[in-house]
Amino acid sequence: MKITEQLGLIQTKLKAPKSRRNTFGNYNYRSAEDILEAAKPVCRENGCTLTVSDDVVQVGDRYYIKAVATLANDQGETLTTQAFAREDESKKGMDGSQITGTASSYARKYALNGLFCIDDTKDADTEENARERANRAGKQAEQQAQEKTNPAAEKLAARAECQRAVKLWCQLHNGDEKACWQQIAEAIGKASKNFTTDDWRRGQKIAEAWT
Repeated sequence: MKITEQLGLIQTKLKAPKSRRNTFGNYNYRSAEDILEAAKPVCRENGCTLTVSDDVVQVGDRYYIKAVATLANDQGETLTTQAFAREDESKKGMDGSQITGTASSYARKYALNGLFCIDDTKDADTEENARERANRAGKQAEQQAQEKTNPAAEKLAARAECQRAVKLWCQLHNGDEKACWQQIAEAIGKASKNFTTDDWRRGQKIAEAWT
């Protein structure tokens, strides 16, 4: 049996309920450990082994934990998925090792989610990321409102945000920046040297959608 068929059986049989409760946020969730405990016997039943590893990668001045989940069978076939989680610069009540451990747990869970097609859209870390995105969007909106009095500054800021989004994606996925810019230019219908402020913002949205 091919490993893709084995994975399909595992995905069908795997049950990893959200058995943990966050009383502060009033929601249920599952951890990476819960997924691993549920997956081990199902993988064994289907002749596969599961391993998870992680590494630290630097993007700009921030550090990310890169987790890789690997499913292997007796024929030497493998399937892998990877996920990233950013380390906070600081978090109240946590030391450095705890911050890294938290990011590792998030990254491992997302890698396992991807491998086994598990949806965690209502988990704690997802909600935390949603709040972070909302806060970031609010700050961007405030900055844009301030920059509207200066069109040149507004355009420069929009270009910088687009360049940041493209660079981040390329660093995380080993992408080719030249190819990325070509794809954005084709989507917008003009060369980047002719981009307007709105074009740069559209390009940023295109790059962020890749992630």
